[in-house]
Amino acid sequence: MAGQRLKPNRSISAVTIHGKTSGGFQSMPDWISNDQLERVRRICAPLPETTERLSHGEPTFFVKGKVFVMFADNHHNDGHIAIWIPVPSGFQTAFIEADPETYFKPPYVGVRGWVGIELARISDKDLIFHIQTAWELIAPKRLVSKSRTERETSTPLRKRDNA
Repeated sequence: MAGQRLKPNRSISAVTIHGKTSGGFQSMPDWISNDQLERVRRICAPLPETTERLSHGEPTFFVKGKVFVMFADNHHNDGHIAIWIPVPSGFQTAFIEADPETYFKPPYVGVRGWVGIELARISDKDLIFHIQTAWELIAPKRLVSKSRTERETSTPLRKRDNA
């Protein structure tokens, strides 16, 4: 860690993250997983009727009591700082084949078509899209419809081009 600059008031203990080196997994400071968790929280918090609580020892996000995002911080030393989310039917394989460094089949829920997303390898824009989609797949249909209507009515109309 020589030469690596750490943010003040952050622990320098290490956790393992995805990114194999010749000696195995690369160690990184634990503040990286904390920053990634805060990133996920910022995206999940505004979604209607979303709650967070620990489930299986990890922060997990629910809508109306059903899980739509599970945070995974090196789950059973798998090396991932990731989220596990549901995706539309048939998309799991497509995501993993298109970008196996970013997407993976998570344990337990992978058999139900969920996908793992390596957080260090995905943009905020794409992460927002995936989390919003996961929320829409799990939320009650009336809540999804209400949320869409509210978004549409709160978005300002574009001004017409004067030609």
